[in-house]
Amino acid sequence: MTVPFATRRALLAATLALPALRPARAAWPERTIRLIVPVAPGGSQDIVARLSARALTEALGQTVQVENVPGGGSNIGYAAAARAAPDGYTILAGSDTLSITGAVTPRLGFDPLGFAPIHRSVRVPQIFVVRADHPATDFASWVEAARSRPPAVGTPGNASLAHLLVEQLSRATDTNWTHVPYRGGALAVNDLLAGQLQGVVINIGAVTDHVRGGRLKAFWVSPDARTTALPDVPTLREVGLGAFSVVGWHGLVAPPGTDPAIAARINAANRAGLRRPDIAERLAGLGVEPTDEAPEALSEAIRADAARFAEVVRRFGIRGE
Repeated sequence: MTVPFATRRALLAATLALPALRPARAAWPERTIRLIVPVAPGGSQDIVARLSARALTEALGQTVQVENVPGGGSNIGYAAAARAAPDGYTILAGSDTLSITGAVTPRLGFDPLGFAPIHRSVRVPQIFVVRADHPATDFASWVEAARSRPPAVGTPGNASLAHLLVEQLSRATDTNWTHVPYRGGALAVNDLLAGQLQGVVINIGAVTDHVRGGRLKAFWVSPDARTTALPDVPTLREVGLGAFSVVGWHGLVAPPGTDPAIAARINAANRAGLRRPDIAERLAGLGVEPTDEAPEALSEAIRADAARFAEVVRRFGIRGE
């Protein structure tokens, strides 16, 4: 049957009036996801990142491959992530150093506050430890000893959260601590055990087993509440220095511009995965606990800490590596 010309013209006009059909968006993820870890293997940040990689691999149905890119106070790995395509196939194991590095290292070439937030996976208390045979019985008596003999106090690195604490507490206690930065917490702990340091400020996970085993004793932890990993250790507030209390973190961020829907999906998978009994038990062994926070909570924490830490950096003239 021949369609009348007027009818054909009406059909054509109706077709042209329809919105253009766009090709269907590819399902995400369709291939391996790269997880950049800006520190060397073995530390608590690396361990937490690998636990996230395991959980995400199972939840998302694609391999999440860990790639360690250490150096430059984490800035080499941060820069690599910042340059990556914001397509959901590169994510970054961030930490509290994102809030410090911009203040201590000018001309980074990337904005450490510009990453797309995903999840503050765990809060990481800072802890102060000494050798088990140190004559001090608490932080007050350690400070008294420090007044007669200026102590050498180690940290995992220059411009680390622990370094900021060392500078502030040295001034607050009217003592003269010599800051000794290391390239990683394990080296600092080894020198403390060998008697070459009088104290170490560090992530709790690096020394939990040493404290439990009686090789080290702890004089404070940094949250305002005691930790479940070492419940007998008082907080900084309890020893009279609550104004300096800080808590570090390990978590996940993505290159700037990453789709918030992808970030939300990774967030949900990571939150659920880190609470699996086997993974939660491993985290508890490190002295850290997973959080149940949305991406926005991480973004707010990074920016609030950056404002606070910038003042500490300026006051004490702290510089990056």
